[in-house]
Amino acid sequence: MPFFLASRALAPGLLVLLAGLLTVTACSPTLNWREVRLDAGVSLLLPCKPDKAQKQVPLGPEPTTLTMLGCETGGATFAVAVAELPDPAQVSGVLSQWQAITLKNMKAAPLSAPPALFKVAGADASPAPVWLQAQGQQNDGSAVHSRAAYFAKGARVVQVVMYAPKINPDAADTFFTSLRIE
Repeated sequence: MPFFLASRALAPGLLVLLAGLLTVTACSPTLNWREVRLDAGVSLLLPCKPDKAQKQVPLGPEPTTLTMLGCETGGATFAVAVAELPDPAQVSGVLSQWQAITLKNMKAAPLSAPPALFKVAGADASPAPVWLQAQGQQNDGSAVHSRAAYFAKGARVVQVVMYAPKINPDAADTFFTSLRIE
């Protein structure tokens, strides 16, 4: 059978196959948003199934237990971390320290100084929630951008952060505007 006749005979089958592949692709989005809640009363939307971890970190005058939820999808990392401090008077200093540690780990400086104020439903007004954008380097030397929010509720301090080679503004907007704290 000549090539052009064989290709015509296969054309309907290829169309069905292509339609099937497009349907399968449409059912597996990169950003599959779901609401997650931490025991600390923080809820937000994450675009992928999160992993959970706890570890001791040097935040404030003594080691502090940090509870984290995070996931990676579409080349971006989305994470939330919460720590309960022994004294609410430490909150302001710990939030400032946390911002500085994050920037140091990224080998970055904030893109806007001072950090912009950010609204988070349920967060304390003092210290005010802070929004921070930065550009730096990952451990392998590749460029990374970040957007982060820092806020508190009583003695609970929270960091919500997104890292990516290039920030997707729609994903960042969905992620950060979904934040709630009880």
